[in-house]
Amino acid sequence: MILLYFLILIYVVIIAYFNLKYPELRWKWDSINDSNLKFPKNFFWGTATAAHQVEGNCENNNWYDWENSVDEKGLPRIKNNQKSGIACDHWNNYKQDTELLKKLGVSHYRLSIEWSKIEPLQGEFDQSVLNHYSDLISYLIKNNITPYITLHHFTNPCWFDKLGGFEKKSNIKYFKNFCKTVFSIYSKEVKNWCTINEPEVFSVMGYFTGIFPPGKKNPQLAAIVHRNLLIAHTEVYQELKKMKNGDSSSIGIVKNVMQFDPARRWNLFDWIACRVSDLVYNEMSFSYLKYGKIKINIPFFIKLFYEDKQAVKATDFFGLNYYSHIHLKFKFDKYEFFENVYLKNDTMTDMEYTIYPEGLYRAIQRVKLIGKPIIITENGIADKKDDRRKLFIRRYIYAMLRSIKEGVNVKGYFYWTLMDNFEWAEGYDMKFGLYSVDFENQERKLREGSKEYIKIINESK
Repeated sequence: MILLYFLILIYVVIIAYFNLKYPELRWKWDSINDSNLKFPKNFFWGTATAAHQVEGNCENNNWYDWENSVDEKGLPRIKNNQKSGIACDHWNNYKQDTELLKKLGVSHYRLSIEWSKIEPLQGEFDQSVLNHYSDLISYLIKNNITPYITLHHFTNPCWFDKLGGFEKKSNIKYFKNFCKTVFSIYSKEVKNWCTINEPEVFSVMGYFTGIFPPGKKNPQLAAIVHRNLLIAHTEVYQELKKMKNGDSSSIGIVKNVMQFDPARRWNLFDWIACRVSDLVYNEMSFSYLKYGKIKINIPFFIKLFYEDKQAVKATDFFGLNYYSHIHLKFKFDKYEFFENVYLKNDTMTDMEYTIYPEGLYRAIQRVKLIGKPIIITENGIADKKDDRRKLFIRRYIYAMLRSIKEGVNVKGYFYWTLMDNFEWAEGYDMKFGLYSVDFENQERKLREGSKEYIKIINESK
């Protein structure tokens, strides 16, 4: 009996510790005044896109192959067998889309450049594509829009994937060569660079859940790919900084942060599922960027150790992508040890995320420990009915401002996304755009809910 009481006491202490250390923040919105959001004078506003999702005709990368393949059951990889195809035809419509940026009142635009178009064959660079991006960059700057270029946003050239992609550390040299080539061409005009977008999403979705290419389900390999992407970031940063215009350029990494909260705060197994998920999805990157160390040892799951003290110095800013958090409920399953659950009062988005602005505040508080300036590089809502976008925008921006007023160095905000696009495995069903797109005629139209963003930008001045 004494042993039983002792075990119960230990259990209670552990649960109390987790609850105190990892509280699920909730604000009383009825008593919060989120009007007249005033920002520092040097704070900037922008919106973001990714090449494969908007440009069209990306026919030489791993996602094109993925969209045109089927799974082991013979089913299409993309919802409703959709293909990116011509997408928003941003490739040809960038001048029109620049006008959309100006109408929003933003001063910055985060875009990616498509590696598979620039280097369609290993070591062969397409001058016409390089010229296109030069024209795009010059046109943005001419119209007082500051470009932030992302060098890798989920897509690999087919030739790179055939070599093993980021599964092999030895392949990082090919990515570095691409980065150095484009930096040498564009760095005179472009001063802001994002190396890799969401290494944790790329690795988890492609090598653990199998929803992204190459569709593998191997936790250890997922961790290795994640590590190699972090190493690639460090090596690219170091190489670019040594080049002409490197010292005057700001170079950072972009990471999605998601909180994993237990569905039952009294259940130890739910807490374990959350802590394991956070270790792989979040803490791996944070530990690498803050301490230059990766240390994961989860029996029968992942074992990975890596150290590089130079990583601590290898970023000028932290690009934070934030959308929502997840409640996890443990289940006894060899291949899937938890399930996502949603609370009764959760307000859902179309992506089955909850609207949780407190989470952006929590993410910023965690990221600030890295000790680098923070830029919100993505934040947005999938809302086809456009009946939650206004609420989402104001509350998330309020959460960001709250951090700034507390002294956190958040320099800018990019809304995701400028216009509806190809949302990866979800196809065209998810409507994140400030502008809707009629994909039959490429007509763009500002959504009513998006006017809240314009209003806040005007308020902030």
